[in-house]
Amino acid sequence: MRFFQFFIPPIEILIIATVIYYFLSVFWNMRAMDVIFGIIACLALYTISRLLDLQVIHQMMFYFINVAVIALLIIFQPELRFGLSKLSFKGKKYREMNEFDKFLESISQSVYRMAERRIGALILLENQDSLDEFANKAVILNAKFSPELLETIFITNTPLHDGAVVIRGTTIISAATILPLADDSSQISKSMGTRHRAGLGISQLADALIIVVSEETGKVSVAREGIMTRGIKIDRFKGVLRSVFNPPAAPTPGINVLSRLKQWTN
Repeated sequence: MRFFQFFIPPIEILIIATVIYYFLSVFWNMRAMDVIFGIIACLALYTISRLLDLQVIHQMMFYFINVAVIALLIIFQPELRFGLSKLSFKGKKYREMNEFDKFLESISQSVYRMAERRIGALILLENQDSLDEFANKAVILNAKFSPELLETIFITNTPLHDGAVVIRGTTIISAATILPLADDSSQISKSMGTRHRAGLGISQLADALIIVVSEETGKVSVAREGIMTRGIKIDRFKGVLRSVFNPPAAPTPGINVLSRLKQWTN
């Protein structure tokens, strides 16, 4: 027993180092990384104030850190959920992209290509509430999603570019969809036009996730449940989509424990 205790500190250090490395690798290119550096700075100030016996600063930092932890869990819930969803018993080389991952990557790249080219777009990702009421009055496509098709629809001066695209799962249901405008324009600034008002309006009626690309500024906005967030970056965009549409894991065929262990070790 005493011999085993000799190995406990190295094992604990290895586990902590692995956890830190994992979270750094997940969040390194995300906006949350800047906040992590801020947390480290606050902890350093907290430690220094304790060592130097700076009572007022030490007490202030103590309360600030307690409140900040809860606030960060709320603000960065999509990023945290995305990071935790990547946990797997298998290494990355064993993980294959499923249909949702491919769709997420495709629509993200497509939306931000349009933003870079200042192509205005309004995209509805259907959730639990059906959008048939609006889609049936538009141009019905029922086409499998592809970035090329989505970007072609919103090219200026094409017949379908004026209006919204409705996507159900990985299928583009309709284009040139007319939506109701928001009555409360308190969230709409002068630089935001009809697309933003329509996106905000439908978000107040259905639980769909609405994506708006501004033709004037090239910024990407996301609206849901009557709240619009502007200027969202691509890493945050992917995190929001995952938090809303994260599908349940597909059931795997029943295999015995010996076969599963053999797969992990190969």
